[in-house]
Amino acid sequence: MQEDGPFPRRQRGENCPVSTMRRPLPFRHIEPFFCAGLFDDPLLLVHIKPLGRSCLFDCGQVHHLAKRMVKRTTSLFISHAHMDHFMGVDSFIRHNHVSPATFDIFGPPGITEKMAHKLAAYDWNLTEPSWCSLRVHDVFPERLATALFPGPDGFPCRQAGDAVRTDPVVYRNEWIEVAAASCDHRIPSLIYRITERPRFVIDQTRMAELGLVPGDWLRLLKKRILGGGAGGPLAAQRRRDEGVEEWTVTEPEILYDRIRLEESPAAVGYIGDIGAGSENLAQVDSLLAGVTLLVCSCSFLAKDRDKARHSCHLCTSDLNLLVDRIRPRFLLPMHLSKSYQGRSALLYDELELPPGVTLLRLPPHLTPRPLFTRDMVRLDRPEEGM
Repeated sequence: MQEDGPFPRRQRGENCPVSTMRRPLPFRHIEPFFCAGLFDDPLLLVHIKPLGRSCLFDCGQVHHLAKRMVKRTTSLFISHAHMDHFMGVDSFIRHNHVSPATFDIFGPPGITEKMAHKLAAYDWNLTEPSWCSLRVHDVFPERLATALFPGPDGFPCRQAGDAVRTDPVVYRNEWIEVAAASCDHRIPSLIYRITERPRFVIDQTRMAELGLVPGDWLRLLKKRILGGGAGGPLAAQRRRDEGVEEWTVTEPEILYDRIRLEESPAAVGYIGDIGAGSENLAQVDSLLAGVTLLVCSCSFLAKDRDKARHSCHLCTSDLNLLVDRIRPRFLLPMHLSKSYQGRSALLYDELELPPGVTLLRLPPHLTPRPLFTRDMVRLDRPEEGM
């Protein structure tokens, strides 16, 4: 991938506006990197710049990623457990098992049982107290069921309880929130929205209208709003007659709602494999409307619509409908069927995007060329007497 932005430089196509600038996408705290080619197993890495850490969305083959990038990843978000979306978890554990950290893995119902089978397939007789642990979350529509796999004990499965879901968010830290919804792929397949947390930004016009005077109290209010400050009333300052007086604010959160600058936080939408049914489209509408960047699987061309329906995937005409409904600013189609190798340009020819949506293109593949026998080091048997 290019070092100067989240995606490689693109060439302009005929039917869609295509990004050709070597510049980052419009995110403040995150950088999305798609770490596979058009035909390869999906692998979206979202780097959180202030933390120096990343999240992975789906985890097929991870050989596209340097080991140091895998080791900087703290959370995995799996759409579904088909091999091309899930088999790289073994490599992730291989790179991180000697770390004392705890890693989160989210997936559809049944992901904990599948992780238990994966881990039980290996011998863990040489474990150390410094090994990592895995916290695995089954994402149900109404709850999160969590289990812990402690590495120092050989990764046994220990139930850690359920949490009621009151909104779509399944994970958050200081900088991002990740929301999830379940779609149908003949099995549950999760779609994800990665949203930058709102900044603390003050509207100076509203401040002036309320007669508020900037001061150190704004710093305390910021800590309160971002979750690091003490509760209780807050002493602000406001103009009174010809001077300034101290004003005790009993509900600082309400005051912030009155003086904050309205912003729409940037977001990434991720769709692995789903079918084109009306219930799936309703879930996509609800979760992903207005995302900044949509990374979406599109496995078939329009002429192969019947194949798409049979295997519960999207084709180009489905993607056109979906994009028209949610209107992302940028679209990255991915995960095209390998039956189109040598004809990948047809995918882009069939995309008819509404005004304001910019297409991002992937190279056909990034998979290293496999080794042939002529490429290998030959190990000849030593001659007798040597």
